[in-house]
Amino acid sequence: MLSSRDIIVVCYVDYGFSENVEKSKAYKLNPKFCSLSFQATKCKLAGLEVLSDDPDLVKVVESLTCGKIFAVEILEKADIPLVVLYDTSGEDDININATCLKAICDKSLEVHLQVDAMYTNVRVTNICSDGTLYCQVPCKGLNKLNDLLHKIEDYFHCKHMTSEYFVSLPFCGKICLFHCKGKWLRVEITNVHSSRALDVQFLDSGTVTSVKVSELREIPPRFLQEMIAIPPQAIKCCLADLPQSIGMWTPDAVLWLRDSVLNCSDCSIKVTKVDETRGIAHIYLFTPKNFPDPHRSINRQITNADLWKHQKDVFLSAVSSGAGSPNSKSANTPILGNTGENLRKSLTDVLKKSVVDHTSSFSVEELPPPLHLSKPGEHMDVYVPVACHPGYFVIQPWQEIHKLEVLMEEMILYYSVSEERHIAVEKDQVYAAKVENKWHRVLLKGILTNGLVSVYELDYGKHELVNIRKVQPLVDMFRKLPFQAVTAQLAGVKCSQWSEEASMVFRNHVEKKPLVALVQTVIENANPWDRKVVVYLVDTSLPDTDIWIHDFMSEYLVELSKVN
Repeated sequence: MLSSRDIIVVCYVDYGFSENVEKSKAYKLNPKFCSLSFQATKCKLAGLEVLSDDPDLVKVVESLTCGKIFAVEILEKADIPLVVLYDTSGEDDININATCLKAICDKSLEVHLQVDAMYTNVRVTNICSDGTLYCQVPCKGLNKLNDLLHKIEDYFHCKHMTSEYFVSLPFCGKICLFHCKGKWLRVEITNVHSSRALDVQFLDSGTVTSVKVSELREIPPRFLQEMIAIPPQAIKCCLADLPQSIGMWTPDAVLWLRDSVLNCSDCSIKVTKVDETRGIAHIYLFTPKNFPDPHRSINRQITNADLWKHQKDVFLSAVSSGAGSPNSKSANTPILGNTGENLRKSLTDVLKKSVVDHTSSFSVEELPPPLHLSKPGEHMDVYVPVACHPGYFVIQPWQEIHKLEVLMEEMILYYSVSEERHIAVEKDQVYAAKVENKWHRVLLKGILTNGLVSVYELDYGKHELVNIRKVQPLVDMFRKLPFQAVTAQLAGVKCSQWSEEASMVFRNHVEKKPLVALVQTVIENANPWDRKVVVYLVDTSLPDTDIWIHDFMSEYLVELSKVN
């Protein structure tokens, strides 16, 4: 029988776990096996530090992560780096940190809606463009949340707000606080646009919007564990038993629903079905004067109303959202409700201050001043956001990059809280358009019959298709900075038609890289997006030598001709 002196603990440095082994089975590692660095490293999951000793959390993390492959976002490089893990194996990317937090919420504080049950004093907090509603139902969790938020308000009032509560390291899945109309509200960061602007979802109303990082606050440590233990209090619902003939919700129907229930402080619901897979409850919704007559429910009223004629030119007063992970492939467009209306007004006051209605103060003919370009024979530092081939690529002046980033941040913040306007779009006019999660200054190139428009990004040189609802007037404040994208052609090399292989080689050497451009020719045009430059490009990133791209491409063409 082995004694304790014959047993040692070993750590497998390439796998990260430890176990007890017999001392006789351990050997000194031969130096020839030391050339490869140890392959396992410790890390901390961001947002879970306060619960690191919780055995339930350890079990959840182990079940979600062991033996799987993840994408890792490193937030803080240290001996033990701070990270966010993403499971990218499915249709939607899953934030593992946020999933772990949700898994260890206090189950006794969750709202479990029962089929055929009636609930009163319900508050509708948000409505999405597909008719989805978010509701708050009186419960133990909501009472505890309100009590805790009051305590935090008192704490900040007594202790005075100091810089330690500013959010210095925002990341997707982080839960923090946002102050709106005199109240602190819980938000989860869903998308980080930059160091200044990000998207958040209000956990207890379902509303999604963009805010400045400087407007967020950390949850005080003494309240943090209690706060993150309370599950989100916004329940996702849909109106039950609507006729299938209704199909897609129209803007008129959504706006009618918004006007009918968002200003009502005492709604009631009857649950007909709970879809656990989709996380949504099917309900009959009542205003106080119509409860509990099913024939006078909101469901019946909206079905019988003349709201279902699809009109192309009606736009919602909405805020685009992407709930869930930052890389979510699907998203709803919510309309800000009671909380949202206050939020919209609060944010708009902050962002606009003395700014009046810009959309009525400019002519579509007004354009920013032309971008300053170096003269022939002069050098300029550039960045190449798009490269098709040596005969066509796009450059941006490197010294203006920071100004462009600031403008993009301000556009995200401005348009996320601005009312969408019904505008009659025209070809070859300048607008603001939402492409993926960001607002861009664009030139409208074409109008398609399926509700899409073709646009050209005037600061990045890309062509995109977007929904016509995502096209808005470009207000005056965003017409000051010259459009940053200039089309270019590589000087010093001649080829009538570039092969895909040659184009790929060129792209790999210049796209998304800072370079030096030696200007050969500037071709001016009255339209800034039609200006063109012919330039030599130089890669100066190597310490001992500069690579002239035209020389490299010429040599490549010679070698290619020898092969052919």
